[in-house]
Amino acid sequence: MAYDDIFAVIGDFGPYQKRIYVLQTLPVVFAAIQTCLSVFILFSPDHRCAVPHLHNDTFLILSHHHERLVNQSVPLDLQTHSSIGEGKRYSKCEVFKRRLNSSKRTDVTTVHNSTECGRWVFDKREFDSTFVTEGNLVCRKKLHRTHAMMSFMAGFTVGSLFIGVLSDRFGRKSALMISIVVHICSNVPLSFISDFWVFSTLRFFSGLSVGGLVSTTYVMDLELVGPDMRMLAGMFFQLFWSAGVFLLAALAFLIRDWRYLNLATSLPTILLLSYYWLVPESTRWLIVRGRHKEAERILMHAAKVNKRKCPDRILKGTENEAKDKRRVSCRKLCSARLFVVRFFVICLNWLVINMEFSGLSLNVTNLGGNVYFNFFMTSVAEILGFLLCMPLLNRVGRKPVFVLSLLSGGVALVLTIFPILYGQKDQQWMTLGLSLVGKVGSSAAFATVFLYSVEFFPTVIRNSAIGVASFGARFGGMLAPYVVDLGQIIEGDVGRVLPMAVFGSSAVIVGLMSMILPETLNRKLPETIEDTIAFDQSKNVYSIELEEVSSQPLNEPIRPDNSEP
Repeated sequence: MAYDDIFAVIGDFGPYQKRIYVLQTLPVVFAAIQTCLSVFILFSPDHRCAVPHLHNDTFLILSHHHERLVNQSVPLDLQTHSSIGEGKRYSKCEVFKRRLNSSKRTDVTTVHNSTECGRWVFDKREFDSTFVTEGNLVCRKKLHRTHAMMSFMAGFTVGSLFIGVLSDRFGRKSALMISIVVHICSNVPLSFISDFWVFSTLRFFSGLSVGGLVSTTYVMDLELVGPDMRMLAGMFFQLFWSAGVFLLAALAFLIRDWRYLNLATSLPTILLLSYYWLVPESTRWLIVRGRHKEAERILMHAAKVNKRKCPDRILKGTENEAKDKRRVSCRKLCSARLFVVRFFVICLNWLVINMEFSGLSLNVTNLGGNVYFNFFMTSVAEILGFLLCMPLLNRVGRKPVFVLSLLSGGVALVLTIFPILYGQKDQQWMTLGLSLVGKVGSSAAFATVFLYSVEFFPTVIRNSAIGVASFGARFGGMLAPYVVDLGQIIEGDVGRVLPMAVFGSSAVIVGLMSMILPETLNRKLPETIEDTIAFDQSKNVYSIELEEVSSQPLNEPIRPDNSEP
């Protein structure tokens, strides 16, 4: 009996699988929260240099006397003032130099010279406190904020690869518990940290745990359900991610201090330690490791909960199941030029899509208006993108949905140039609207790219090829914070438009490049390089058997490195 035949006995998605699926996927909610948490705990509010020696200075001008002191100490930021066109905008990084009047022994402002200030006042209308405001990560330290974001994404990359190896070697459950412990130990202490380097180190390990949680739970979910349910299980996995993003939006709106917000989002994960008793090991992994008695016991319990009649031995015949040992040489791979070109295009898509998907969530602070409303609407657009593509993939096809998602989202982001640079203040809704269209497109592309990759890459290299592509996705995630913070480096409206212009133009470019990819809908999954190339030559259409979507040697289960997004 092949492993997938077991589900004909115990059921594809009975009450047992539903309960375990929810438990296994619940950590993705907290993974999404930590991935997007940087938007709030590293938020950089509007600020200016504080008036020297005025210890009760505030960002808002409270009186005429206060305004006179500010005018005497802080120069106007003429570039930003002329760009925005409203009120006085004072310098964020410079104060007037003061010289001593030798006759009166008093300080006199020298209006033509300025120096970098050492103290700042921040606009607290949206946040009481963030790590940026506490650590003064502005002006010459403004890239520290970007580095902290990147450290999380770097940890995400390492976790996806390292925890994945542990998962194959020591078991899915062991990898899950390690990820949970690292998650707790890195996130809970973060609320008590003030040093930037310690903060960044903990965020690295937080990213490592998130990478482990996402990759491990995804594998466990796909190995838990029957072949007919794997596509839907993978898609609904994305909805748990969206639920975490929505929950973060609500908590951030209610809790305006970054330390308490971090505690509120990290303390509940301590309950996940109960998974040691609640979540079983993957039976597929147990069979691969020859631990048939343990797998048999779990499967018998699943059949009992699902109220299915089963034989005395469910696993009879799986002990000697043949292992596919086919390999493909690098020389043969490189000789197939068309395949290599398409391989490169798919990997580039993974990089750009993840950069765009992650970057648009981080970029809500550059859109103008209320950051909470922007983040909430971006979350709505994210789940809308996931839901829209689900019914279209089997009706329209993988390629049209994929290409249209990239092009429509990319063009919308490029068009934000016009309302930002040439629009009035009352037209800011156009910027938000176009950004949301871009988010819908990136979300739909994000949900489609893995399914398409599984169907395009031949069995002989499928796992390795998806591993290379997903590594590119993590690299795109590390680039995203730097693209977003172009708005911090370049002041004014040009800085606001640059991130979306970069995301949009990149999406349009890879969308056009994707036109050379073949359609995979209703095609039999390719086994060899030749089968993949034959997509263009064969006119025969096959019925896709979802069992084949996961077909591979038992010792090499599909282990996608999907983020989230």
